[in-house]
Amino acid sequence: MDDSQNAFRDAVGKLSRRWLEAGLPSRQELDVSARKLEHLREHLNVQGLWACSPSMVTATLDDGLGQGLAVIETFATAIGMRLICLGLMQTPEAIIDACRRHQPDFLGLTILQFDTEDHLTSIANRLPRKTRIVAGGPVFTGDPDFADRTGTHYAAKNVAEFLQFMLIAVC
Repeated sequence: MDDSQNAFRDAVGKLSRRWLEAGLPSRQELDVSARKLEHLREHLNVQGLWACSPSMVTATLDDGLGQGLAVIETFATAIGMRLICLGLMQTPEAIIDACRRHQPDFLGLTILQFDTEDHLTSIANRLPRKTRIVAGGPVFTGDPDFADRTGTHYAAKNVAEFLQFMLIAVC
């Protein structure tokens, strides 16, 4: 890893640690921070956090607004991930099909309702072996065992935790 990539990783780590300690800023400030990271990445002339950019399919099963997913997609782009955005209210079959076609490193989901447990478990059981589920939403906070039962590899409480996870993720 070269100095420029290390500088970018340091900036992402510093930002996410600050948010973990002090709390997340407003949505507008999140957007500004994402743009700043993207500009820094371009200025440093690095692909992102990794030498090879990982890919991520994103979707929601039961979220018709997708505010959390939009934040994750914005920061995933800012840190250099390649995205395949399926959109809101996707069926398990559509998500599985996209993952089988694109063979992503990650599947990013937002989950709001507990009644999605069977769908999420079905998705986890039918994904390509290399694809790891990174998810967020109130069900993971409300039921700490939900991630384990459904085969979710990592449940992030917010974008700061998502960034911390991506800093240690290997593509």
